[in-house]
Amino acid sequence: MEKNRIPRKNAASMDELISEYIREMKIAAGLNTQLVFNAWDEVSGASIHTIGRFYRNGTLYITLNSSVVRNRLSFQKEALIRSMNNRLASDSLFVKDDPNVGLINELVLK
Repeated sequence: MEKNRIPRKNAASMDELISEYIREMKIAAGLNTQLVFNAWDEVSGASIHTIGRFYRNGTLYITLNSSVVRNRLSFQKEALIRSMNNRLASDSLFVKDDPNVGLINELVLK
């Protein structure tokens, strides 16, 4: 016996559905911010020294508990920004065209 099948005229991939859901629920800014923080942890290797994070208008503010680590990372700012943006751009959950939270333009270490 043959089963009744639903026609797949408007089939969409899971990535498309998730992106649409994120837009509809208006959670892109919060999700993007968390993805930026995760990118910092993965790229910098300084997550254990990070005591504060703040992201606004393309600027990532990081507070570190070690002046030695801060000094070492300050020489690598451009490479860190580039690596974090590459990681974010390759993440399927990151909403690239969100007007509130997009890619990182500047990194401020405190």
